[in-house]
Amino acid sequence: MITRSNLAEQLREYQIRSKHDWASVSFFSSTSNFASSRVDIAIFVIWELVILALLVFSAVSLYFGHLRLTFILFCTTLLLLLCMKVTKKVRLARKKKRRMLLPLSM
Repeated sequence: MITRSNLAEQLREYQIRSKHDWASVSFFSSTSNFASSRVDIAIFVIWELVILALLVFSAVSLYFGHLRLTFILFCTTLLLLLCMKVTKKVRLARKKKRRMLLPLSM
């Protein structure tokens, strides 16, 4: 006999089985409560590498005395970091909304 508690237990087990625990070696972004797909993690790791490279180039240009280039690279880095944070929040909100629309029997 299928009861509500059995359905809830099955849903919990399904979520545990389907959850991917991918550890993103993320310096800039914090971990979230929602499971991320491999594609999401790959995209954010690439973004982080680009941001890190821009920071390194900014430091090198500062060392060589190119203040304008340093300022431009640093502002670009901050803009990319902000875009990455906003994109992550939007994706998580979209995933959360999609999950809330699923019926319990799923």
